[in-house]
Amino acid sequence: MSKVIVCARFRPLSSGEIRDHGNGVSIHRIDDESFNFKDEKDGDLKFGFDKVFYEDSAQASVYEVLAMPIVQDTVNGLNGTILSYGQVLTKESSCQGPGIIKCDAERKGLIPRVIEGLFEMINSSEGATAYSVKLSMVEIYMEKVRDLFDLSKDNIQIKESKSLGILLSGATEIPVLEASEAMQILSNGIVNRAVGETQMNVASSRSHCVYIFTVQQDISADKRTKTGKLILVDLAGSEKVGKTGAEGRLLEEAKTINKSLSALGNVVNALTCSPLSKLTHIPYRDSKLTRILQDALGGSCRMALLCCCSQSLSNAPETLSTLRFGARAQHIKAAPCVIPCEDKISKTQEYNVLNKDVACERILDMLKDRMGIEELEMLRELLILEGIMYRPSSMEDLISECETVGSTLMSSLGITVELVSTVEE
Repeated sequence: MSKVIVCARFRPLSSGEIRDHGNGVSIHRIDDESFNFKDEKDGDLKFGFDKVFYEDSAQASVYEVLAMPIVQDTVNGLNGTILSYGQVLTKESSCQGPGIIKCDAERKGLIPRVIEGLFEMINSSEGATAYSVKLSMVEIYMEKVRDLFDLSKDNIQIKESKSLGILLSGATEIPVLEASEAMQILSNGIVNRAVGETQMNVASSRSHCVYIFTVQQDISADKRTKTGKLILVDLAGSEKVGKTGAEGRLLEEAKTINKSLSALGNVVNALTCSPLSKLTHIPYRDSKLTRILQDALGGSCRMALLCCCSQSLSNAPETLSTLRFGARAQHIKAAPCVIPCEDKISKTQEYNVLNKDVACERILDMLKDRMGIEELEMLRELLILEGIMYRPSSMEDLISECETVGSTLMSSLGITVELVSTVEE
């Protein structure tokens, strides 16, 4: 199983925050992984994450720690999701940066760095592997999924495939050959995002934005095809109407944004606050946002979360809410797996893959008494990365698979016994 990577990012104080509250801050740095938060009610609260980026942290380090491992996994055929979560005005400097195209190297945001890193890894890969990259971009606005490359597609349906997971039916996919081309295309899509002026931001995002990179690799040596999907989600900032002064249409947009963020919090709570079983209900369908993120939230996808925060005393309540969300998200577990390309899968291949997964799970189960937990999980990761295992190993999935291939379990057991004997020797 894989855990969610969670990092916190504190931006410098804005001129407005300094004007209203001086240089007072709500956090006290302990080290690069923990800090104390000053709460008026509960006093000092200690928070710890995989990494904490303070106002003097370089933008490059955010990419290297948070995003680079997931980008590499995508090139290797695994799905990955990176979320940017936080209050209005805290995400812009970390996610998009000052601009997608025109920006100095030091201030460059997470999105352009991910794009550059993706193509650098593809271009430096060795072996007889051909890569192709397609780009999609949608926004979730007022609970509708809109295609930012084709505005006529203003109500895209969310579908689920047994082999590929969650899909956006009919969303535009544009082939891209290099990083500069991808950035130009994204820049055109960003222009189409829904924005509005509030008291906190003259160009406040009124929607959640989803960037999707689909990386397909054709391995000529054994005629295999693997597809990795990298999803970057720039969540609209949570809003307090009293601070933003939203009215009319802006108020309705704020309510919808906050409702979807609440649905996201409910899913995280359901995944982390009680032992998961076959009967546990996870409310993925309560919003379009959580439905799209279903694979990332405890599914078959690696996930990283960037909690973007203000350290100003004036925004302490919003910062505390963001930090608590990140602390809960750290406990989410997922089972990343290599997904073969759907148009390459025949019924016979699906049947064989299913048998292979069942056999691998039985091998791992019989080895658990002879190997440590860390060694066993490392073996599982190697099987997944090499494309030998394709599916998550949840109990519900295994029960379903066993029902489908019940007539072949005895032969699979025979294979397992032979392999275990070989390991013992």
